[in-house]
Amino acid sequence: MPEKTGAMDKTRSGKTQSGKSRPPLLIGWRERIALPELGIDLMQAKIDTGARTSALHASKVVRFQRDGVDWVRFHIPHASGLTARDCEAPLVDRREIKNTSGQGEDRLVIETLLLLGGRRWRIEVSLADRSAMAMPIILGRTAIRKRGILVDAGKSYLAGPPRPTSGAGKS
Repeated sequence: MPEKTGAMDKTRSGKTQSGKSRPPLLIGWRERIALPELGIDLMQAKIDTGARTSALHASKVVRFQRDGVDWVRFHIPHASGLTARDCEAPLVDRREIKNTSGQGEDRLVIETLLLLGGRRWRIEVSLADRSAMAMPIILGRTAIRKRGILVDAGKSYLAGPPRPTSGAGKS
């Protein structure tokens, strides 16, 4: 699916639709991101290439139906400069995901828009109890794969703050 970034449409591979390559985005092991569909304008994220799936700290997770579609309601506690908030999103999946100890956990998965630096794309995020972790979200490798992104594990905040692009919303 094309990623709309300003005047040009970009593909997942980091090339424009005309086939021209764009330079890779260099990011650090932690970055500032936004999840605008969840009302989060700024939060710290750990980039974790050892994790397959991204995970967002959430509590009070409740499944419900809206117009015959499975949804989930959850609370994002105050952390990392965030104001606590309640969120709702369509449920994408329920799957077993290994936690940091390697134990399988049954988790609910949603899809949301991610802003990182000047780029934006949709990611899947599992809802998890990350209360013992330093950052409220980890971005796993499937969130950054095939996006023209390189991770410098020795640096932080290389992408700059998340910047909305023209045509804000879904891409």
